[in-house]
Amino acid sequence: MAYEKLTIDYQDNVALLTLNDPGVLNAVSMEMLRELSKAIQEIKDPAKDVRCLLMTGAGRGFCAGANLSADRFDNNDDEEVDAGQALDRYYHFFLRELRDLDFPFITAVNGAAAGVGMSFALMGDLVLASKSAYFLQAFKRIGLVPDGGATYILPRLVGLARSMELSLLAEKLPAEKALDWGLINRVYDDDVLMEHALQMAHELAHGPTVSLSMIRKLYWASPNNSYEEQLTMERISQKRAGATQDFREGVTAFIEKRPAKFKGQ
Repeated sequence: MAYEKLTIDYQDNVALLTLNDPGVLNAVSMEMLRELSKAIQEIKDPAKDVRCLLMTGAGRGFCAGANLSADRFDNNDDEEVDAGQALDRYYHFFLRELRDLDFPFITAVNGAAAGVGMSFALMGDLVLASKSAYFLQAFKRIGLVPDGGATYILPRLVGLARSMELSLLAEKLPAEKALDWGLINRVYDDDVLMEHALQMAHELAHGPTVSLSMIRKLYWASPNNSYEEQLTMERISQKRAGATQDFREGVTAFIEKRPAKFKGQ
């Protein structure tokens, strides 16, 4: 289908999803959110044969957060405003869809990742950034709280102290400092970010994607599981992985000292 605020490019089992409203640094409007909800369903369609999703932003930024100009509401003192309503209706569906993907998900952060844009960026199983990129928990600047799952993800990535610092001070975190903190995975020169991101996406897309899917789900489940629960989940996942064609191909390729040819089956 045609989209106004994003593009999807399919490249050899990789879906490249680009937020495409560069005039506002790809700030998220309700229109973009509705399109994202439809796009993720399209990408998940088995007929598309997607085995890795790569998400980035058009132009100078990844995503500047919510588009407050496009989705303005009247601030009437006599009427209580439910600023969380859009989270329930739109954001949470998209975020859960990203969490539950059956293939790896990479984000390529090519500039500002602010507010919920930072939340989108950190949903990646692998988060790559350009040297000019930065991350910003901007919510306190407009009197709101972090959302998009930020208060879940940030403490698990960088700890409570740094999460508080990012959220209470609302200071920009440059990409290289984010890398030092363990918030993201890799930083590249601006002009080669997408080259490396696509190379990594294709590498994952041609890997054993059944086991890659289970790996990402094991790590998503881990923070909320007990040790015993996680051992059980590993046991169940390993049984499934061991029954795949890719496992047999991997072992055979190892014995024959050749690169494995995985099919995602």
